[in-house]
Amino acid sequence: MRRKIYEITGRILLYGCAAITAGLLLFLIGYILFRGIGGISWRFLSTAESVIKGTVGILPAIKNTVFVILVSLVMALPLGVGAAVYLTEYARNRRFVAAIEFASETLAGIPSIIYALVGVIIFCTALRLQKTLLAGSLTLVIMILPTIIRSTQESLKTVPQSYREGALGLGSGKWHMIRTVVLPSSVDGIVTGCILAVGRVVGESAVLMYTAGMSMAMQNFSIDRLAGASGATLTVALYHYAKENADFGVAFSIATILLILTVIINFSASFLGGKLRRG
Repeated sequence: MRRKIYEITGRILLYGCAAITAGLLLFLIGYILFRGIGGISWRFLSTAESVIKGTVGILPAIKNTVFVILVSLVMALPLGVGAAVYLTEYARNRRFVAAIEFASETLAGIPSIIYALVGVIIFCTALRLQKTLLAGSLTLVIMILPTIIRSTQESLKTVPQSYREGALGLGSGKWHMIRTVVLPSSVDGIVTGCILAVGRVVGESAVLMYTAGMSMAMQNFSIDRLAGASGATLTVALYHYAKENADFGVAFSIATILLILTVIINFSASFLGGKLRRG
């Protein structure tokens, strides 16, 4: 009887915690959409801020955000997945692997302002990239790399050893076995790491304010000029309007765009992961 009471009580507590969490999430999403959806228009999305014309637009911030996401992922994803594959499949020195894993976990928990200072010293000053989107993207690569490594590594460890032994027993080489058996079986973990990395990039402001700047001006669409330009992403623009201009209407509209962008990226990553898994 006592055990049954404990089970019922524990179940009620678990359901209650889940309901509270889901309720808070729905409340936040609903409040952001309620405050911000009305301020979104085609003019808002397709123009730049101009005091002379009296326009408030976030097209430069959208463009800068997409650039930073793409550059960060293109650099960090191959490095992170490759490092995880090496540590899991090739490395034999357990102390070395343990040291790398400890370093990755430590780096993943470092406050972003530390990465911002490192980015200013290394990329902006030492490499003379100045305060540009490229410097901000490179700093973000260092910041999200531990997350991708750890999530991919944990996913690789869940692949049964029998899969590897079966592939090798059929005459497959080491790399062929990893490419055709291990990696497809761990796509879910790689996609999860990618989603976590994108979420951190999209939501980052401190690193980009120090390394990429806060310019709201329209830049050229060419990749080379955009990389060498200073500009604000959506998160930095949200800070600009909420803190500097005290324009919370525009800030909530930008928050809505960020929310929609995050959902699109997450669904796209999940869809791509499903395609790769079935392929």
